[in-house]
Amino acid sequence: MTASEIIVEVAYALPNEQLIIPVKVTDGVTAEQAIKSSGIMSKYPEIDLAVNKIGIFGKLSKLDAPLRRLDRVEIYRPLIADPKEVRKQRAADGKVMKKGGGDAPPEA
Repeated sequence: MTASEIIVEVAYALPNEQLIIPVKVTDGVTAEQAIKSSGIMSKYPEIDLAVNKIGIFGKLSKLDAPLRRLDRVEIYRPLIADPKEVRKQRAADGKVMKKGGGDAPPEA
């Protein structure tokens, strides 16, 4: 490895599977270039960089973000449900369950 080469990781996760690919790239490479160099898009054709958001170590980032040595580029899947709506629904379900006040006391 020359002084101008660095190692970065490209990560993608499915519900039952996670893949982290180490990639040797030139210093100053962008997140998009690292993703394409990793070959991950041929393994997971559902990845569309125009649709999928990406991040570096859990922080949302842009495709043209320059990478540093040992950065991990994460490709995020689209959300199936809006987390706010899911929490709201759970809270509503919890309130409905509590309104009953539990079982009636046994009769004496």
